[in-house]
Amino acid sequence: MIQPVDVRAVAGCTREGYSNQVLTSVNDHDVHLSVMNGPYFWHLHPNSDETFFVVEGVLTVDFEDGSVNLRAGQLLTVPAGIRHRTRPDGARSVNLTVEKSDATTVQCEAPPHWMRSP
Repeated sequence: MIQPVDVRAVAGCTREGYSNQVLTSVNDHDVHLSVMNGPYFWHLHPNSDETFFVVEGVLTVDFEDGSVNLRAGQLLTVPAGIRHRTRPDGARSVNLTVEKSDATTVQCEAPPHWMRSP
């Protein structure tokens, strides 16, 4: 029988550090649960858009030309090929991320004008 996934229960198992796990797959995309208490590195996905849906906390998505803060219940799609970095705005964020199952992640340098967060 098909069973539901309790996202809050899975997120509750991760209290410190960074966790990113695939919860399910939908056609050719994966749905990840990301729990973070620090910034992820600057990167891009040349072959996939990436959608973030915030479940808990505030997620900041940094771009070359500024940042967007997402609160619980908000989502944002980053188009393929756009350099970005995610980080919690606060102690922790819990997010669902959707991207192609074969998405490539390319680590990038931070933009030269970027002022790093503390």
